[in-house]
Amino acid sequence: MEGRIKCKHVLSSEPQLSQSCKLSRPCCADSRSLLSSKAPQVSGVRVQLEMHALWQQFDRLGTEMIVTKAGRRMFPTFQVHISGMDPASEYVLLMDFILVDDKRYRYAFHSSSWLVAGKADAAAPSRMHFHPDSPARGAQWMKQTVSFDTLKLTNNLLDDNGHMILNSMHRYQPRFHVVYVDPGPNSHLNAHKNFCSFSFPETRFMAVTAYQNHRITQLKIASNPFAKGFRTSDTQDW
Repeated sequence: MEGRIKCKHVLSSEPQLSQSCKLSRPCCADSRSLLSSKAPQVSGVRVQLEMHALWQQFDRLGTEMIVTKAGRRMFPTFQVHISGMDPASEYVLLMDFILVDDKRYRYAFHSSSWLVAGKADAAAPSRMHFHPDSPARGAQWMKQTVSFDTLKLTNNLLDDNGHMILNSMHRYQPRFHVVYVDPGPNSHLNAHKNFCSFSFPETRFMAVTAYQNHRITQLKIASNPFAKGFRTSDTQDW
């Protein structure tokens, strides 16, 4: 799996993570059998992570993402460029988040590092976030960057706003899914053939209710154009 995007048969919750780089190889490129088992509308799809260098900067420090009761947007925003779609076919794009491991963490300020604090809490309700432009033709998805800027993270287990529910102090891997909208009468029989899943290790993050690593705070303020006000004010709330 080294250096490639892995395509999965099902939208499983298992943390089978790819080792992708800036530009993914064709979906299922690591297995001829997997490639042949997918519909031609998805078998050639490639996905490139936008703002790759920035994601790497955060990853080197240990990316943290704020979760709140009301829901908080991600920064960096998950954005991708897609190629290899059938321009005339319709696709649905969606995301979910899976646990990287079965551990709960705490931040050790004296060593500026994350330490295992015990077993993971009970899993939060599993949800999918559909891109609001879905469904759309491949030509539309491929002509511009696809941004999940409306996606919000929450720790409210009773959330009814459709936000992604995560447990604080747990580590997550975002996953991106491309689903071909099969117009055939028996499309449900081919559901396993009509999608492909992508993940980028540099987008992993720790869910937190407040930033623990001050270097993450500084990088977010320096990199986020919407954090302009925090650059000249007290960063305690940020």
